[in-house]
Amino acid sequence: MIKKILTLLTFTLSIAGFAQRSNSSPYSFFGIGDPAALKSVEEIGMGKTGGVLDSPYQLSFTNPASYASLLYTTYVFSGGNRATKFVDNDITETSSHAGFTYLALGIPIRGNQGLAVGLQLNTSVGYSLLDTNYDDEDVLVETNKFTGTGGTNRFYMGYAYKFPFHLNIGVEAAYIFGGIDNSIHNRRLNVQYATIHRIDSYVKGYEFRAGAFYTYPLKDNVEIKAGASFTFGHELNDKGDESLYTVENNNDAIQQPIEYLYTRTYNATLTYPLKSVISIGAGKVNKWFVGADYTFMDAIDSNGTLLDDQDVYKYVKSNMFSVGGSFTPKFNSISNYLYRITYRTGFYMNKSGLMINDTQVEDYGISFGVSLPVSLNISNLNLGVELGNRGTNEGNLLKEKYLILD
Repeated sequence: MIKKILTLLTFTLSIAGFAQRSNSSPYSFFGIGDPAALKSVEEIGMGKTGGVLDSPYQLSFTNPASYASLLYTTYVFSGGNRATKFVDNDITETSSHAGFTYLALGIPIRGNQGLAVGLQLNTSVGYSLLDTNYDDEDVLVETNKFTGTGGTNRFYMGYAYKFPFHLNIGVEAAYIFGGIDNSIHNRRLNVQYATIHRIDSYVKGYEFRAGAFYTYPLKDNVEIKAGASFTFGHELNDKGDESLYTVENNNDAIQQPIEYLYTRTYNATLTYPLKSVISIGAGKVNKWFVGADYTFMDAIDSNGTLLDDQDVYKYVKSNMFSVGGSFTPKFNSISNYLYRITYRTGFYMNKSGLMINDTQVEDYGISFGVSLPVSLNISNLNLGVELGNRGTNEGNLLKEKYLILD
């Protein structure tokens, strides 16, 4: 079954609403969709590294303790585009999608405290897959079209405090919400009616995080940092309507139900365990920075979801290692604009918590980024680029090669 699901024959492009990036990956079929990075463009440019990254005028999202370093009111907004090549042995397809990723506001308080509020993409669902069956005479006798759209968003508020002895501590609370629509359209040769199995669900729940990092100052404005952040265990409820009904056996885009075979309330839960991020870094203020993050989490517990009763996939332990850095030649240069640009690069290796056909889905890539100053003030235009691979052709899976512009 999973081989047919992941055999990519056709993709559709959909642009979701505000703070909701569209998706076009068969891996978004599972659970509540593809998880978003939950990183700022600056962090993405450094290989998704940011656990001890702080700035007086830029927001980072990995560790809420960073909010206490803000000295200026900061507005950030990001959108992106993802182009993907799907490889299944001799079959290659391409797709692209674009949309918003986050909108946030950071407010400094009394020089040693910070408040942040924002809206982020949390997960995204977007796929259109066609499974075909032929008889011995190579006649098409059955098709199953799998489609899914939607995803979840994350509205959060965070607060952080900086102590005089170079210790930052922060907390964050988030409300996760969104809608997901999945359907399977089954058509058979010489059968009057087709059937559609549809699930329209709404996901909601709360999430809490806490983090801290310590800065050890050295000579010449050089600093060494170490920290950690934790997303505490929480539960998301996925509730909606499930139905199976017949429609005319044709290619019409709009299918009106003829007869409902059954309807029921759909209710599932996803229980997330503690997620930890351990971080180290070093840098010189307004000059350079290098850091590394290690993220790990036990398996997600799924109960009552669409595929719980089938041996298709399961959740396992996940971990990600990332390392990256930045360099600014001369942040206050007046004569040379290129000297005031901040240049970033990094790489990451991610073992996701999704296992299909006893094969864990892995993701790895490199990234680059720049912060382009706007005139002589502290405003910046931040750009990031990711080049990576996800999945494999082993174990009847699908390999994705992607380019992401943020």
